[in-house]
Amino acid sequence: MGNLGAIGMASVGGKAVGGYATVHGLKMYYEIEGTGDPLVVIPPAFGFAGAKSLPGLAQHHSVITVDLQGHGRTADIPERAITFEQHVEDVIGLLNHLGITQADFFGESFGGVIATMTAIRHPGLVRRVATYGATFGSPPMAVRPDVLAAKVSHDSRGIQYQRERYEKVAPDPDAWPRIWGKVASNPWGGFSNAELASIEAPILIAVGDHDFVRLEHALETFRLIPHAELAIIPDAGHFVLFSEPERVIPVVDHFLRKPATRLPFVTAEVGYHPGETR
Repeated sequence: MGNLGAIGMASVGGKAVGGYATVHGLKMYYEIEGTGDPLVVIPPAFGFAGAKSLPGLAQHHSVITVDLQGHGRTADIPERAITFEQHVEDVIGLLNHLGITQADFFGESFGGVIATMTAIRHPGLVRRVATYGATFGSPPMAVRPDVLAAKVSHDSRGIQYQRERYEKVAPDPDAWPRIWGKVASNPWGGFSNAELASIEAPILIAVGDHDFVRLEHALETFRLIPHAELAIIPDAGHFVLFSEPERVIPVVDHFLRKPATRLPFVTAEVGYHPGETR
């Protein structure tokens, strides 16, 4: 794993430590909470470090939460597009700045796409990837039709929570309409089946049974990735990590900490035998 401890970055008195790194022209903000092997947390669209606390993960990891371009305390570069591909390279730049050579990743929604793309583009850097509420294909494939039909703009009530939180921490709160427009116009069309099949790292695909993401899409993606695991969180929507994080975090923590080698599953022919199958 990475050498985060070697550079002296960890939480102080149980509180997150924040800092900035100059990465690809960004003054990129990040926070580190907890001790242990590095876990990179990539928030959802318009999310940022400190928006939620993840003590269940910080007990066993050095949790590094990033503010992406135009998110939270990281100022936008007006002339530069906001794309998943650029976010990946910015996150890699931050890890290089911190001297981290390998890490686990946990991405929520928008952040799950970035975590997965990192595993595809930089497999040697990624140990395991956990996602919640992420999409892996184009919106018509991945998102429920009623969500696609909804008309949401930068000043809609449907995005009020994100807007108000952005305005509290952003270097330029008045930039919200521009940031909204840049994120909403991201032209990404999803991963190809070949890209998903190429993922070497174990990946957790977690989604709520009332999520914006189609359950069928999560299942289809699970079947395409060689070392994927699927978790359907009951009675949970897209924002459960804000409202009830205790519903998801234990599942993520178990996935990240379990042994790499485990007993094989039962088959009809072999049957269940303690210590031999599970």
